[in-house]
Amino acid sequence: MTDRDPFAEGERAARENIPAEANPYQNGSDEHALWAAGHERIAGAIEARESEGS
Repeated sequence: MTDRDPFAEGERAARENIPAEANPYQNGSDEHALWAAGHERIAGAIEARESEGS
């Protein structure tokens, strides 16, 4: 069993400005979906802050 957390990895990638296309997991896998969800959560929050001008 692995101790990796794809959701947290996706969040970290978004904070480091790594594009969503860099998802390291196989397309269609649960890990791919989790990584993408984590990335979108952070990227969406960053985008919202930037559009508010803060």
